[in-house]
Amino acid sequence: MESYSLYLHIPFCRSRCSYCDFNTFAGMEYLLNDYSDALCREIEFIADSLDEMIPAHTIYFGGGTPSLLNPKQLDKILNKIHQKFQVSKDLEVTLEANPGTINPSYLNDLHCTGINRLSIGMQSAIPEELRLLGRTHNIDDVINTMKWARQAVIDNLNLDLIFGLPGQSLEAWQHTLELALLLQPEHLSLYSLTVEHGTPMYNWLHRGLLPDIDADLAADMYEWASIRLEAAGYAQYEISNWAKHRGEKLLACHHNLQYWKNRPYLGFGAGAHGYANNMRVAYVLSINEYIDRCFHPASKEFPRSPATNVEEIIDYKNEMAETMMMGLRLTIEGVSSSEFKSRFGKTLLDMYQKEIDELLKWGLLEWIGEGES
Repeated sequence: MESYSLYLHIPFCRSRCSYCDFNTFAGMEYLLNDYSDALCREIEFIADSLDEMIPAHTIYFGGGTPSLLNPKQLDKILNKIHQKFQVSKDLEVTLEANPGTINPSYLNDLHCTGINRLSIGMQSAIPEELRLLGRTHNIDDVINTMKWARQAVIDNLNLDLIFGLPGQSLEAWQHTLELALLLQPEHLSLYSLTVEHGTPMYNWLHRGLLPDIDADLAADMYEWASIRLEAAGYAQYEISNWAKHRGEKLLACHHNLQYWKNRPYLGFGAGAHGYANNMRVAYVLSINEYIDRCFHPASKEFPRSPATNVEEIIDYKNEMAETMMMGLRLTIEGVSSSEFKSRFGKTLLDMYQKEIDELLKWGLLEWIGEGES
């Protein structure tokens, strides 16, 4: 059986950021313990719905603010995964963490639970930008989080940064990235701000309370960052992601690579998604409904869980198209012609001759290595 990735959605926040449209809720931390128990039940339900033990090579706690889970809750969830899944020896276990929500003791306990990668939401080094984004931390919190994580021997650290903010200057963006580089993370994720309908920032922009986002300036920020990060020794392996090498190993996020290669993953938690057996599933958004469903499960077949709310069959043609769409985000690997043929029984040219020729003509696509068969 192909190895899976496991995503656990933790939809709790102390406050919501102005740009966030993820399934998150503020002021509901009193449900964290019940939610952790519900996650364990859902893990057990999905794992037991197959006759064989499912292999897994990555675990990712996303949110929301997963660092609101205490070490005992995290340990309980991870122990359940180890009981129910065939986890790989080089298991990657990532926790998203907001600076200001963790301390040295917490990070030491995290290391003991098996967390070996942190993704830290720095976003900006500029106080005014952090306030605009609704972030509650400051740059000292980021510096301390990095320092404490190193002391706890968690040695694979990512920093998330956002550029293209309303009113942001190129100089301000350069200052943020330079400070991030001083912290020497193994990985950097750089995201151009997307303002989603229904968020506070969307409303501010449409009421004229903020300057319009300058798309050309955002493109300049991206181009400058690409050059600067290459000079600093980071390899860009995906449109928005850069990593260092440790020896010959590129410290890419293997969990996200699972998505970009359109490989199977299982989601757990309120608002999570999964993709397996040519089916995409989404789970109920409400925390209370999620907990209730997990404690009163109805019979479901893999990859569904008691919390499944939406399901969609992905046919053969769409699977190929999604594999192309996601794989072309990978700036080093791209889409392997030989792997595509092995997976689908057809070559890239069998399926996309016209599109490939046109994109090659316009210089929007490169064909490197492998040849054309």
